[in-house]
Amino acid sequence: MDIKKDLPEIFEDFAENRQNSFLKVREVKENDNPLIGVFCKFFPQELAIAIDGTAVSLCSTSDETIADAEKDLPRNLCPLIKSSYGFAITDKCPFFYFSDLVVGETTCDGKKKMYEYLAETKPVHVMELPNKQSKEGLVLWEKEIYKMIDVLEEYFGRKITKEKLEEAIKIKNAERTAVKDFYEIMKNDEIPVSGLELWHVLNGITFEFDKRAVPKQLKDLKEKIFSENEKITGKPRILITGCPIGGATEKVIEAVENHGGVVVAYENCGGAKAIDRNVEEDTGDPIRAIAEKYIEIGCACMSPNPNRMDLLNRIVDQYKVDGVIDMHLQACQPFQVESLKIKRFANNEKNIPYISIETDYSQSDIGQINTRVAAFIEMI
Repeated sequence: MDIKKDLPEIFEDFAENRQNSFLKVREVKENDNPLIGVFCKFFPQELAIAIDGTAVSLCSTSDETIADAEKDLPRNLCPLIKSSYGFAITDKCPFFYFSDLVVGETTCDGKKKMYEYLAETKPVHVMELPNKQSKEGLVLWEKEIYKMIDVLEEYFGRKITKEKLEEAIKIKNAERTAVKDFYEIMKNDEIPVSGLELWHVLNGITFEFDKRAVPKQLKDLKEKIFSENEKITGKPRILITGCPIGGATEKVIEAVENHGGVVVAYENCGGAKAIDRNVEEDTGDPIRAIAEKYIEIGCACMSPNPNRMDLLNRIVDQYKVDGVIDMHLQACQPFQVESLKIKRFANNEKNIPYISIETDYSQSDIGQINTRVAAFIEMI
């Protein structure tokens, strides 16, 4: 990436990374590299790296294909599930089209049933995720990773050795560390980027297929924005948590920043949740180390879910958060039920305002979201 570009153009580059990667994915296939389509942060990407392959997030944050999905799926299903399925059956997602194998996970019942239909169009392997972050859950999850390795080795004809896994762990840890180092610029009292610009970088970098290149890209960008960007000060500092955000749900970020606030942190899947900790290196048992890292992700599908509360507690303090917005997708019951805990945490433990927003991928509720967020920001 040319760091001589103007900053707005650089942020546009990251925002367009997903679109550009539609073209790059063809190169991956032409080079005969395995391409694994995934839906969730629970998939250990180290496994893909260990077979010299790439894991790519499949399209799932637009209402473009929901009408197609509703021909097969219930209308009152989560929009993320319908969007995922719709992009798959319509061949409107190049990532899905070029994926050799799709990996799902049992994070919710709706996804589990959707994968049954998805398997009619593409090879699908579903990893059975434990419901609890316990010793027994860790044993189950480790077994699932072994199963996943067997599937990858058989499907692609490539051996996943201990040495390859250890190297993959170091590569992925370096990427996670670089991303964390970048988004921690929002801890400062004077921040050099908006929350939307930050999100475009966090989201765009996931579509960089060369994971080794990520640390330098983000280091160069960080140095440039600190030296050239005007600083943002004095605005209410907002944390967004809840369901996966991105695509159409960027309307929540825009509502905050169009009404005087600034989003300083994201606890959602594309933010801090999945990269808060690295895989422990040089343990002698890389598969156990991978299992321990990924099972600790504080997703609402876990019950109980203390790791989410621990992460939120640290974020609120470190990023000097003034208010919490809990974003839910319609029909996403795990996050909706858990919202009471988040509200109690914000109001009672941290003494800061809290608001929950339920939305989908349509634009029909933008006015309502703007009205509610504007009142929330004014209250702060």
